[in-house]
Amino acid sequence: MEIESHRLVKKAIKGNKSAFEKLVQQHYERIYRTAYLYVHNEEDALDVVQEATYQAFTSIHSLKNPEYFMTWLTRIVIRCSGHVLKRKSNVVPLSDEILSNLPGQVNPSIEESLQLLNAIQQLRENYRTVIILFYYYDYSIKAISTVMEIPESTVKTYLSRGKAELKKSYKNEEDKYHG
Repeated sequence: MEIESHRLVKKAIKGNKSAFEKLVQQHYERIYRTAYLYVHNEEDALDVVQEATYQAFTSIHSLKNPEYFMTWLTRIVIRCSGHVLKRKSNVVPLSDEILSNLPGQVNPSIEESLQLLNAIQQLRENYRTVIILFYYYDYSIKAISTVMEIPESTVKTYLSRGKAELKKSYKNEEDKYHG
């Protein structure tokens, strides 16, 4: 699968439209999920996917290393998501659909998932990006550093501070209910 993917990326870089289309189809769910985690609604996530796909298609020739295709594409998705958020400047509540589609969840209650996602949504953008890439997509510190174009030490700092803010948020919620 990995070798096939690299071959498709190389073909797409050379201008093969069907190879690019296959790549987008292979990674569509992940692209969409990343966009949704940022913009928090289906319509905006679809807009982000469309814009990111267009930008990727028009600039794929600039991709130097085919093995970094997903890192490169994720960076485009994050950037497009940021543009949509700036343009809209509003918060849309999370739906049950995203809660049921999150990876790596082992049957937590809907309320706990909603609480966690709301807490993540409240984080500063840099902290939120690092938390999502590290915990939801299992990116390494090095990969996150590449995607966000920041030093690895900064990624570690953002991860630590993001976790601390999440912990504080949970403590505040707990105090409300038990205080």
